[in-house]
Amino acid sequence: MRFSVFFFFFCTAVFAQVEYPTDYFRSPLDIPMQLSGNFGELRPNHFHAGFDLKTQQKEGLKVYAVADGYVSRIKISTFGNGKTIYINHPNGFTSVYGHLKFANGAIENYIKKTHYKEQSFEIEMFFKPGEMVVKKGEVIAFSGNTGASEGPHLHFEFRDSKTEFVINPMLFGYNKFLKDTKKPIVTGVYVYPLDSKTTVNNSKRPLLLNVSLQKDGTYLSEKVVANGAIGFGISAYDTDNVSFNNNGVYKVQSFYNGKPNFGYEFNTYSFDDMRYINALIDYSRYKNMQQRVQKLFMKNPYNLRFIQAEENNGVLQVTPNLASLYRIEVSDFFGNKKTIAIPIKYDVLPTIISKELLQSNYFVRANKDSNFALANMSVFFPAGTFYEDFDLNFDVKNDILLLHDDTVPAHTNFTISIEDIKSTEVQRQKMFIGRIDGKKISYNPTYRKDSVFSTKVKILGKYALVSDTVAPKINMAVPVEGKWISEQKTIQVSIYDELSGIKSYNGYLNGKWVLFEYDNKTRKLTHFFNDGIVADGANELKVVVTDNVGNSTIFETSFFRSQKK
Repeated sequence: MRFSVFFFFFCTAVFAQVEYPTDYFRSPLDIPMQLSGNFGELRPNHFHAGFDLKTQQKEGLKVYAVADGYVSRIKISTFGNGKTIYINHPNGFTSVYGHLKFANGAIENYIKKTHYKEQSFEIEMFFKPGEMVVKKGEVIAFSGNTGASEGPHLHFEFRDSKTEFVINPMLFGYNKFLKDTKKPIVTGVYVYPLDSKTTVNNSKRPLLLNVSLQKDGTYLSEKVVANGAIGFGISAYDTDNVSFNNNGVYKVQSFYNGKPNFGYEFNTYSFDDMRYINALIDYSRYKNMQQRVQKLFMKNPYNLRFIQAEENNGVLQVTPNLASLYRIEVSDFFGNKKTIAIPIKYDVLPTIISKELLQSNYFVRANKDSNFALANMSVFFPAGTFYEDFDLNFDVKNDILLLHDDTVPAHTNFTISIEDIKSTEVQRQKMFIGRIDGKKISYNPTYRKDSVFSTKVKILGKYALVSDTVAPKINMAVPVEGKWISEQKTIQVSIYDELSGIKSYNGYLNGKWVLFEYDNKTRKLTHFFNDGIVADGANELKVVVTDNVGNSTIFETSFFRSQKK
């Protein structure tokens, strides 16, 4: 524990020594800056790595290089940040531009050539200094809505070029593009009894505390009466004067009897830190109620590097003859602060709200390997899979593995194995281990040795061996068979697979491979005729789509097109 505390403080001290240039970088857009997401914002399974900049609810805005440098990496993906450009700058930092519609000039030409060279829409390219130089203010791309974007915007971030740590853009002076005089909003303060003996305000379950506004602008909570180990948590968000969005808070710090107790601020972190969000929040509450409560304690220490914790890791021991005061301060980058004071008193109160009973038949220790097996199914949890020990519900019914539920977060992969002795070798080739969530079945990459199927996953829940013998579907909303389509700039087809999902897609014009861009949100493949592959006159189009277990569908049509302008 002492090592962990030292580690947290050491990392914080190292980060604090870095001086970031505040007048070196410009804005990546030429419109007033508005945020639809900020740095450190709590997202599913990760902390947000940068800014989401609004683009006036449209695509096609010019995206500028924020400083001199060279394009070091380009990644085109159907998920994540979609079409993304990375620029390395001479001062040791990298700027990242995501969800782009397309790149500009020589960058776009190089991307297009690489698509055709590799005959793939999803590509990744790396460049050396001097290969693709850009100047500050140069238009490198146009904003879009590609990848996992839920609406047109520009994802923008900074990284340390050597360590790949992401860095809050505010540290580079981007606060000057925004105005914020508003205090963060705390929507709930919670107290947690942390062992079986502790009762808090007649409850053995977490409680929402009542708070009231004081004349000095601070807030005072109702008194907490407890008799053992407790911890606190908050739900909160931040706004500014121009963006009109509920974004994440920048800094949280708690004090116990005036001394710093537990806190963190979102300045910089690594991608290895991302999944620790599931340890920081009350994961069970999030899954049950879609509410993210940030815990101000670690029941079991975890190595989230930006946490600053005293030796008790935020856990308070309420003892007799000592009246205590706990204080929480929630701040934004501009120094606006919300303060909540919580008086604490020792007493043993009768239990009115008992601990919630959980159905379980096994016990998992987080720091030890665990292996469970029933019938033809087994699961292996390596040490460190989970953040805390817990009671596990494990069973097999009607050929379905009942592996607890997704209210306990896993940090790393664990292995599920299912043996199948009923099916033939041919049938097994079309099978995979799927996660069952209501009527939805999710594909998991599955490997097989003889009759045993295995997969590595990070989510507890229901699993079963699933057979997929149905090929993907391909259709065209407006058929073009035998038609002249000279006025169209693109040609589109929709693709869909019911079970295992799309693995690959390829299009051919007159026998030659052509680029089709895939949008997983709309499930559409789009070919742009300005690629110069389409012929003047008659054209034959073929699209081949294959799912994750090898089922394929071929779609063919023909059309006419005049290339004369």
